[in-house]
Amino acid sequence: MAIGSPSGPGRQLRFALGATRRAVGFRLHASLLYRWRYAAAMPDRLTIAPIDLRTSDPTVALDIYAGRWVFQGDGVDIEGFSVFDAVSPSDEWARQLHAFGWLRHLRASDMALSRSNARSLIDEWIRFSAHHDRVAWDPEIVARRLIAWQSHAPLILEGCDFEFYRRFMKSLIRQTRYLRRVANDTRPGLPRLRVVIALAAIALSMNDQQRFLKQAARRLDLELVAQILPDGGHVSRNPGVILEVLIDLLPLRQAFVARGGQPSRILVSAIDRMMPMLRFFRQGDGSFAHFNGMGDTATDHLATVLAYDDVRAALPSNAPHSGYQRIEATGTIVVVDAGRPPPPDYSVGAHAGCLSFEMSVGRQRLIVNCAVPKSSATALRRLARTTAAHSTATLNDTSSCRILTRGVIGEYAGEAIVSGPTRIDVERRSVHGATVLALRHNGYVDRYRILHERQLSLSDAGDHLEGIDSFVDPAGNSVERGGKDSFAIRFHLHPNVRVTIASDRRAVTMELPDGESWEFETDGPEIAIEESILLSDNRGNRATEQIVIYGRIQQTPSVHWHLHRTALAGRRQRATTADEDALARS
Repeated sequence: MAIGSPSGPGRQLRFALGATRRAVGFRLHASLLYRWRYAAAMPDRLTIAPIDLRTSDPTVALDIYAGRWVFQGDGVDIEGFSVFDAVSPSDEWARQLHAFGWLRHLRASDMALSRSNARSLIDEWIRFSAHHDRVAWDPEIVARRLIAWQSHAPLILEGCDFEFYRRFMKSLIRQTRYLRRVANDTRPGLPRLRVVIALAAIALSMNDQQRFLKQAARRLDLELVAQILPDGGHVSRNPGVILEVLIDLLPLRQAFVARGGQPSRILVSAIDRMMPMLRFFRQGDGSFAHFNGMGDTATDHLATVLAYDDVRAALPSNAPHSGYQRIEATGTIVVVDAGRPPPPDYSVGAHAGCLSFEMSVGRQRLIVNCAVPKSSATALRRLARTTAAHSTATLNDTSSCRILTRGVIGEYAGEAIVSGPTRIDVERRSVHGATVLALRHNGYVDRYRILHERQLSLSDAGDHLEGIDSFVDPAGNSVERGGKDSFAIRFHLHPNVRVTIASDRRAVTMELPDGESWEFETDGPEIAIEESILLSDNRGNRATEQIVIYGRIQQTPSVHWHLHRTALAGRRQRATTADEDALARS
């Protein structure tokens, strides 16, 4: 199977023009004059409140009552002034604050104080909103805020006085008008999809809005067609985006039914296709593999969404449109990035990890990619996107993709991928009791005239993973001399893995926390053990190690390596023995 796409200066120019148009359009729409202009009258009541599937924690409400506001590790203590007047420790902290997702924690506290506190905080925000704020009026944040206000309307409005109700509805309508005007200028990807989901939700929640609802539903269908791929993946190739979309789409589907209507065929189909992909990306510990901007998995949200999986379609092993492959055998799982970079508009969080893989054994991670840090850690986020931060091969200390990092367009559009592999060849077959993946990408051809080929073979017993990394000239000639032929093949290990290298530096023993051990061996150059890091956007970064094989293509054009189990975990051995005894007794 070969996957290709257009590339070159024309593609980059179209991306630049689109980014500039969105930047100018957003500034126009965000002006106070433009925003207030569209505050015309709309219906004055909400008829339904969509559910909020995100899990809540009543202890967070207690922190809020005490004036302690903590988002993603950053905290601010409020005493004697409004939280909306506080100096934000980071943009992400401000985004979480103005998105109002924390209302769910107030609702979970089930205290009489929750209602009055929620109303007080919303009143403070309404007064604050008279002043333009870049974060508060970012279209995606407005969308998240509208969804939160609708979902928690029972908490906010029950028992309120008429004057507060008028202020609340006036602000809700004002934000809705604004969002309708800026929807098309919102950054493509999840931000724009959230905007159209919010508009559909508000159209369903308000009375007598048939025309608005028809427009919003049509806009949502168009965005789902553009962003949700035929195999259920998202066009950004970030596994976590699928979860984020579903956690907003599922309540929307229910809202359509609650209003006596039916969600569109496109919406239902998108949900049905995405559900199996949640299980496709899960490793043995239940969390997602770290590809293309995927950080820590919200396992509580994942469990909630999976409970809505009515179809329970067979777990796919091949996601050709998303560009991923999965091999699972007897508790061993290998997930491989086998796809091109997303289109530039959708690539601001994508990584240069072509042909990288992650591997778990039982419920434990063994081989990983470096994941992503907090959004405020700009330098680390750039490092996490490089090829060297992934379990794959790099050539001449460069990445297989080029990422925009500077300039006017980069400021407005984000650090998009502007070039990278344009052709990925994937062949999958079963051979002699093993599943074999033969892969190849051309990400280094323009610079070095070298193709990277990788073959992975996982035994049906799940106890042996064999790999071959080869570097070849596209025309089949020998690689030219000239000093540009150095490679490094990296295998980043999970922090829980203990490593011991053999004296001849040809083998490495890896021990998992439950006592199971695996051995890594190679017939190529000597193995090096180096420092690595598993980044986290929520739980803190952790130091770890990586296995690295360095070489020169002139001397070693192909490296053969393999991982094999050398000892089962003690409890798994005991369980096997117990099963055998029970079988003998029967």
